[in-house]
Amino acid sequence: MTALHERIRRDLEVAILSGARAPGSRIPVEHALMADYGCSRMTVNKALAALAAQGFIERRKKAGSFVARPRVHSVVLDIPDLAVEVARRGQAYRYLLERRVIAPADTDTEAEIAQGTDLLRVSGTHLADGIPLAIEDRLVSLAAVPHAREADFAETSPGAWLLENIAWTEAESRIAALGADVAAARRLGVAEGTACLAIERRTWRGGEPITFVRQQFVGAAYDLTARFGPATSALEPARPR
Repeated sequence: MTALHERIRRDLEVAILSGARAPGSRIPVEHALMADYGCSRMTVNKALAALAAQGFIERRKKAGSFVARPRVHSVVLDIPDLAVEVARRGQAYRYLLERRVIAPADTDTEAEIAQGTDLLRVSGTHLADGIPLAIEDRLVSLAAVPHAREADFAETSPGAWLLENIAWTEAESRIAALGADVAAARRLGVAEGTACLAIERRTWRGGEPITFVRQQFVGAAYDLTARFGPATSALEPARPR
């Protein structure tokens, strides 16, 4: 069960990231939040302190808390929901879950994501019109996303679930072209050595690791378009050709 201070923090964070609470706007005073959530001042203060530490709000003595203004040079690259992107191309989308396990971190890199807890490891295939479009292997930090333990991903892909449930503040993507190895070729239903587009992405929430994912797309079935700006980008799957 999510602690109340975490729920308050998450509710405010989502409101800030969605634009419902604009930069410079005032966060409700502590007594108002105490009344809204039926909690103590200590609980509210813990939530606000976490938001301030993550850079979401500014706490001003005797004035209150305000939504922090974005840095002048910040640039956002949206993380796409593949189900939405495939549907935009007029294709039927489906996610095929292949593996879901909770296990300790095996490497230093994984330990950095795990933050002292187990990791959720999820593997699956994204299908467009019943044909494999991409394979995906993902690590989810259960320290950052404890309620992911109960998500089975049978109906919704991990990426879509995370976009719906967890706000992120930073992302790093690495893109490379490569030939499918034996394992990838088998999962994608293509010949070994087939040209593929590999995307590795890490996301954070105020410096806290959320997830690491590696996706490998069939090169002939996927076009990558990235538009950088304050709130615009696109990753577009093309029709198989």
